[in-house]
Amino acid sequence: MTPALSRPPGGERARLTSRAAVLAVVLCAIALSLAYPVREYIAQRRQIDQLQAERQMLNGQLQTLQHQQQRLGDPAYIEQLARNRLHMCLRGETCYIVMGGHTAQAGTAAAAALTPWYERLWQSVQEANRGSPR
Repeated sequence: MTPALSRPPGGERARLTSRAAVLAVVLCAIALSLAYPVREYIAQRRQIDQLQAERQMLNGQLQTLQHQQQRLGDPAYIEQLARNRLHMCLRGETCYIVMGGHTAQAGTAAAAALTPWYERLWQSVQEANRGSPR
């Protein structure tokens, strides 16, 4: 063997060469330079998905409103709404409104559920006081 091809006297060759160090630095630089654009890409895709979902919801609302607009263009539907909500009667008709029916009891129950418990208690005390003989 020639002395130029022999190993250095230290025994083993250095594990990290300058080429490997440069390669590691280049790979780290590439990874760091790609991290921000990838994060922005993912954020933009998420925003696009949210906007598409919002668009679908708005399209559904638009269809509902267009259907309601078509119904409001019909004179028979307007008349039905006026009869139901405003208790409208046409000329020559006799209309009746039942005051003691099931709908009035449901309205009273709903109103009782909205009043606070102490107000209902005080009302029951006042009603009991009116009913007692003096």
